[in-house]
Amino acid sequence: MDSAASQKSIIALDGWLQTPAGVYVRAWEQACLDELTADIFGYNAVQIGLPQIDALAANRMPNKWQAATRASSLDQLAVSAAGKQIAVALDFAELPFASQSLDLVVLPHVLEFAAEPHQVLREVERVLIPEGQVIICGFNPASLWGLRQGIGRIARSPYLPVAGEFISLPRMKDWLKLLNLGVTRSHFGCYAPPCRSTKWLDRFAFMEQSGQRWWPYLGAVYMVHAIKRVKGMTIIGPAWKKSATAPKAVPATNRE
Repeated sequence: MDSAASQKSIIALDGWLQTPAGVYVRAWEQACLDELTADIFGYNAVQIGLPQIDALAANRMPNKWQAATRASSLDQLAVSAAGKQIAVALDFAELPFASQSLDLVVLPHVLEFAAEPHQVLREVERVLIPEGQVIICGFNPASLWGLRQGIGRIARSPYLPVAGEFISLPRMKDWLKLLNLGVTRSHFGCYAPPCRSTKWLDRFAFMEQSGQRWWPYLGAVYMVHAIKRVKGMTIIGPAWKKSATAPKAVPATNRE
């Protein structure tokens, strides 16, 4: 898949996100992102792709931007999910940011539709400051939705956009580890079967809690949170002054 094709496939995902299943996924991801980003501090944060979700809504950094693909339509470039102007249209494999300039990067469903996901991750590692953070959203191939997608490819009736190459969480963790991006937390959600109507998705809403308890790694969507580790760097806390210790008393027998 070349770069232009991968960007068009992301646009296909945009259309799928308007379906009942897409609305279901967006609701879970928005809630999870709000929880994850609320306590991440710094100055500069970027959300790359998927403007239907405001991944940085709960974050309090002073500078927050959304970036879209160059293949996005004018309507998609004009406004984001929260009514904010999209700052830049870019090629995901060549991020137009200075090295070590960003505190947080959010990648909602970018890697699985990218022509070169490894290159995208390398670029993210480059632009993150030491101890900078990245959050990645992806579809879980080890789920009912992943199974349905595999059958759908054979029957030519896919449930999810066909252009995506879904990446398992263990594989994603291996990729991150190679770039010294240490995973701190991961979350799974959307346990309902792959239904196409809101009515049936609502009927299986009870599976959300059951899935978290009984089969937590089989959610249709996962989210992974990682921190950029720099070898040889140690974070030093404040240097507190130690009070001068009083001189030890000399025993009377030793006094002259």
